[in-house]
Amino acid sequence: MSNRILYDSFDRRFKTPFGCVRENEKCRIGIEYPFSCAVKKILLVIEREDGFSMAVPLHNAESAPDGDYLRAECEFSLYERGLYFYFFRFVTDESTFSLFRQNGHDTNMEDGEKWQLSCIPADFRTPDCFKGRTMYQIFPDRFAKCGDADLGGKLTPFSIHENVDEPPVEGPDADGLWNNDFFGGNFRGIESRLDYLASLGVGMIYLNPIFKAYSNHRYDTADYMKPDEMLGTEEDFSRLCEKAKSLGIKIILDGVFSHVGENSIYFDRYGVFGGGAYSDPDSPYCKWFNFESYPDKYEAWWDVKSLPCVKELEKSFSDFIVNGEGSVISHWMRLGASGFRLDVADELPDEFIAMIRKRIKEIDPDGLLIGEVWEDASNKYSYGKQRRYFSDGELDGVMNYPFRNSIVGFVCGEISPAQFVSEINGIYENYPKDALDCCMTFLSTHDTPRILTVLEDKLGEGAPDRAPDTLLTAYALQFFLPGIPCVYYGDEVGMRGGKDPFNRAFFREDGEYAGKIRTHVSRLSSLRNSTEVLRTGGLDVSSDGDVLTVTRFLGDSKISLVCRDGGFEIV
Repeated sequence: MSNRILYDSFDRRFKTPFGCVRENEKCRIGIEYPFSCAVKKILLVIEREDGFSMAVPLHNAESAPDGDYLRAECEFSLYERGLYFYFFRFVTDESTFSLFRQNGHDTNMEDGEKWQLSCIPADFRTPDCFKGRTMYQIFPDRFAKCGDADLGGKLTPFSIHENVDEPPVEGPDADGLWNNDFFGGNFRGIESRLDYLASLGVGMIYLNPIFKAYSNHRYDTADYMKPDEMLGTEEDFSRLCEKAKSLGIKIILDGVFSHVGENSIYFDRYGVFGGGAYSDPDSPYCKWFNFESYPDKYEAWWDVKSLPCVKELEKSFSDFIVNGEGSVISHWMRLGASGFRLDVADELPDEFIAMIRKRIKEIDPDGLLIGEVWEDASNKYSYGKQRRYFSDGELDGVMNYPFRNSIVGFVCGEISPAQFVSEINGIYENYPKDALDCCMTFLSTHDTPRILTVLEDKLGEGAPDRAPDTLLTAYALQFFLPGIPCVYYGDEVGMRGGKDPFNRAFFREDGEYAGKIRTHVSRLSSLRNSTEVLRTGGLDVSSDGDVLTVTRFLGDSKISLVCRDGGFEIV
């Protein structure tokens, strides 16, 4: 045995519980050090960003792991939720030194990283009914069309493709306009395909924005209280939710609350509605916006002037969106929605997110709130603040981009099995288990190129022939990892598409590899739906050379996915 000091936060021999702790929950930490090391004192030093620090002494255990090593342990509790970091301080006869983390599982003297420890609310729980369900993401204008909508109130100008096989327009168009070409997908079209989604094992649908808007992506809200005319009516939406629930499918909506459209009731730059903040200095909506010089100079989302930012903590806005009896949140949930995905959660104040989750749970204790976060959400630092998505129990889950990046990196040979293990374990350790089980695990979204196109671009020589089978391995990993596996509409039939808008083409059933990929997704979804261990079980990820093994366990149940030589098997 080497003379290295042993501590591994992934190993329950050294730390229990694994990962996050709850307020006032007992946490036991042990460390093993060479007998030859003349240790007088070992301290566990725990720190928080606000300057809080505590030192917990470790005491020698009654028994050592072997004759060459001694073991020291301590037990402590954190009484206040938050994001903490810790390291060890050793005092010997000759010196004092600090011990840090190195390469995930190892330790190193005086250099390395501190270990992370999140303390979450004691009562933080997420809805069991969503954990591990298969999600299907739909870009509403591009999935299915049934009948014609009344377009009398639709914001103009717009055009409708005559042929759904046409590619989306890459803006600006000939008139200098962006994102105003439509295919006519609607609520009734989605309803007509619910049996198809049920056959895939789908248990929830995530709809990109449905609120009235000018653009085809509808992230430029014009009226939060109405569906866009091209999609249909409130009655159409309620009927869709009701039919979906009869098939065991819940629907969550995209909540776009950091900005609105310039062409909206609230801003009304072009005087279409009357009474908006831009066109009327006495408008009650003026308080929602940051005008540096009225009316032309105002804060906009990423300086895109067509998307004026709102002040989320302005009481009249937060009451309208969240707290009022007839708020936007309550309105759509009473029509049948089961929760929301928050667009650009990084740009929403923590207090505002907490309000939304509280309101959702008041309406439906099993309602879901997911946030769009592209990095490790447990330690995300944005706009000068440490975000508290998990440490304050603000979100049930997030979009799990780190898992997506690890899956794509592994199947494309960009990272080794060992690196995949390290990256996945990092998120597994940092996220509360309840939250991880409600995180979206995906391969594509409306913001990324489609997964088949990504694989064909990355795999190099022979990519078109190798990509479909590689995609099967990627899906297997997606469905074996914790969380909510999400299929972006059309990926299951092998649709291709690069960056926006080409990843948002109209759905087609007859993709080149439709049967092969769809059957695979359906089988994985069926396996997951019938296997509790895959939905909510623990995770063990390991590597041995070029072989990667993902194991899920729950009680005496266990199931493993073994990946080698570009393929996989389930054992």
